[in-house]
Amino acid sequence: MSVLAAVALDAGFAEPPVGAHPVVWTGRYLDLVAQRVPAAPPGRALATGGLAWLGGASVAVATAVVVERCAARRGRVAGAMLRGVALWPLISGRMLLAEVRAVGAAVDRDPAAGREALGRIVSRDTDGLTPEEVRGAALGSLAENLSDSLVAPLAWYAVGGLPAAALYRFANTADACWGYRSPRWEHAGRVAARADDLLNLVPARLTAALLVGPSRWRRLRREARRTSSPNAGWPMAALALRLDVRLTKRGHYALNADARDPRPGDVAAGLRAARRAATAAAVVAIAADVLTRPPRQGAS
Repeated sequence: MSVLAAVALDAGFAEPPVGAHPVVWTGRYLDLVAQRVPAAPPGRALATGGLAWLGGASVAVATAVVVERCAARRGRVAGAMLRGVALWPLISGRMLLAEVRAVGAAVDRDPAAGREALGRIVSRDTDGLTPEEVRGAALGSLAENLSDSLVAPLAWYAVGGLPAAALYRFANTADACWGYRSPRWEHAGRVAARADDLLNLVPARLTAALLVGPSRWRRLRREARRTSSPNAGWPMAALALRLDVRLTKRGHYALNADARDPRPGDVAAGLRAARRAATAAAVVAIAADVLTRPPRQGAS
């Protein structure tokens, strides 16, 4: 029931209030640390970044453990609702779909508006992108974040409850803030980047499996390796194959390169595919939660 509650809250309200959002708190911690990470020799930078990552991750996990213990002392329904409310901000399906839908609508109306909308969901420079590139970037972001924002936290919740889901969300947020290949973060952000890579190994491939059938798995493996990330290429390549479109990033990769460029209507088609995959992931996670959640403890 916890996953059902979290998914229902996400579908109905998208995101919790900013002041009560643990990802916002995580971002503030990461920004605070980033302001205090000086340029340092590689070894010192690696140690500083690693210790800062470990400290933040420990707080996230410890907080989740406290919530789990509180939930275990409540009745079955009350405990499930408490876990669901805590899991809610660790997933983000509705907002992802809304942001990508906005990009699709904007680029179909005006290329400049599409580039501006895209800039809100991707880190790449959007200046000068063609409408086809804007649609492709939106689809790539949709696929990658379907894994990061929904499938992965649900998968880790199924494996280890709230502590595992909280650890994943912290690691993913830390990678977004620190995991850059830049002189400042090459060493200081290495632990954040590697932890995110490790925690996404299975979820990224699960997301790909939800997007494209097993008959195309061999081609999917080949296409996924065209990106520098060990994980992001999997859901992106899967969506490219599902829609039979080419997804490119100038100077970096071309997925399903022999296919056509994305055209009007493809973002909507991608959203439908992502919605179906998200529904399947939620159903599996709900079933796992119902079947594996231990009975109430600590009652007398």
